[in-house]
Amino acid sequence: MTAAQPIVFKYRFRFEDGSQRDFQIALDPITLQLINSAKTPPAWTALSHHKCPNCPLPDAPGARCPAAVSLVEIVELFGNACSYDQVDVTITSEARQYAKHTSLQQAVSSLTGLLMATSGCPIAGKLRPMVPFHLPFATDWETKYRVISMYLLAQFFIARRGSTPDWNLTGLAKIYEDLRQVNRHVSKRLNEAGSGDAHVNALFILDAFADIVSFSLDQRMLEDLEALFAPHLDRHA
Repeated sequence: MTAAQPIVFKYRFRFEDGSQRDFQIALDPITLQLINSAKTPPAWTALSHHKCPNCPLPDAPGARCPAAVSLVEIVELFGNACSYDQVDVTITSEARQYAKHTSLQQAVSSLTGLLMATSGCPIAGKLRPMVPFHLPFATDWETKYRVISMYLLAQFFIARRGSTPDWNLTGLAKIYEDLRQVNRHVSKRLNEAGSGDAHVNALFILDAFADIVSFSLDQRMLEDLEALFAPHLDRHA
């Protein structure tokens, strides 16, 4: 039997000066875990360095922050770039290709979110079920829909295993509170890692999405989504 091939996402950045930078993400097809390079990660990836207060990983000699390790190549690739640089970015997977002209900050944000979710970080990993359906440059509306759908499907599987599901989405708000902590502390690491600001600003965008989803849940955003499901709900009116 032939072993399953890695899941691959290819990001290509073309700058206005004609230069080009490529970034490839390879994931284990079973675990969706990022396949990291074998080189020794820099000191700023040490687990104890700006460790997130909600990190469940135990301190140990030589332990590394998985989220930080996943971003090392981004720092190396864009460490001297500016967030407002304009790029044509193309994202290619086995199924399809996306393309957009945007700021480097927005482009790197899409890449950063994918890396952190697959890094092995136990907090960011809660978003890993969305990785096979990666949607670059998602709007806040699309992000809300995808995240809530993912979480409710997780509750279905929890219930099927005989445990108590969280149909009120209380745990989803907690996930995003935890993600904000991770984003803030990874940003502190990145501030020390490179001279450019694109990689740091990418984390700010992810944190903004965390704010949007948390706020929407507080404002009973599900009422806004309910109208989409009229074909399912009319007979129950």
